[in-house]
Amino acid sequence: MSAYDYLIIGHGIAGAAMAHELRRRGNAVLVLDADKPDSASNVAAGLMNPVAGQRFALTWRADELMTAARAFYRGLEAHFGQRFFFEVPILKLLSSVAEQNALLARSADNPWQDFVESIDLAPAPQPSLRQDFGGVNIRRGGYVALREVLAALAEEGLQNGWLRRETFAPDQLVVDASGVVYAGEVRAKHIIFCEGSAATQNPYFNWLPLRPNQGEVLDVECPGLSEAQVLNKGAYVVPLGQARFRVGATYRRPPFADSITEQARQELSQKLAGMTDQPFSVVGQRMGIRPAVQDRKPLVGVHPAWPVVSICNGFGSKGVMIAPRLAAHFADVLEGTTELWPEVNIRRYSALYVASLSEAGLSS
Repeated sequence: MSAYDYLIIGHGIAGAAMAHELRRRGNAVLVLDADKPDSASNVAAGLMNPVAGQRFALTWRADELMTAARAFYRGLEAHFGQRFFFEVPILKLLSSVAEQNALLARSADNPWQDFVESIDLAPAPQPSLRQDFGGVNIRRGGYVALREVLAALAEEGLQNGWLRRETFAPDQLVVDASGVVYAGEVRAKHIIFCEGSAATQNPYFNWLPLRPNQGEVLDVECPGLSEAQVLNKGAYVVPLGQARFRVGATYRRPPFADSITEQARQELSQKLAGMTDQPFSVVGQRMGIRPAVQDRKPLVGVHPAWPVVSICNGFGSKGVMIAPRLAAHFADVLEGTTELWPEVNIRRYSALYVASLSEAGLSS
């Protein structure tokens, strides 16, 4: 029987960052991953935007997360000899006078630290852009070639034996006080579930309020559009190189579509047309399911009854920015050197666990 310190389920950005961090600290790690091409991490454009959303709010722990993410991806670039992180400006295009006024009112208190470089309500026209109401220039952001990051790590993992391409079967897991045994052949001191939306079917964590949502993205060719920046106006436009861009993403609650939809294609095409006057053609469309949480904070922590079972999940659309720092933090927690941030700790949902026991006819 093969023995490991950690068994990790899932190799999206959450599992990949967790595995990388634990291995960096000298732990023996095995990752099981089904290699789904439509996983949220494989479909995502890898946008790192510290100031986003309809409220134009600064991301939680933005400076800490962005600093850690930048170091993580730069480190992988050096290791693999590939470029993964593209630090480029993000231009948030404003859509109305009301949005201008709301933004100016908020800016008086400088709520964005040094992430907002400027607010231009009457900017010099940029060829190809529709910017009737100006925009906000955001610095220290950019995008990560996430699919390429995961592919490089996976290839290394397959070659070195710490990654296996297989679907995890919960009924093959045996848990006791000293660790876990999986499929009668793998023993680990600890198991960490980083399985994305599949956690809704996980018997250890299906009581958590994971609320998966479906998103679609388009890949387009638009030769007249500048690749020097990311655009944002109800959708993001991320340059992919060679006059190609990824446009996304839609948001759909269950029931989910079985495949890509014409509705999403039209919605995203209209949003892109609202940002540029240049002709474009759709060359690809993909769909994935995000592992989101109702309070928009990740789900991290140790199972209430089984200290050898943990979860690191629920990153929503910000996994590329959150995962590196949270992996390092959770590794510290597992080593017993710090306490888990309360904002992400699954203990905040302890009442749901107690309720799940009651529904099953068990006592807490």
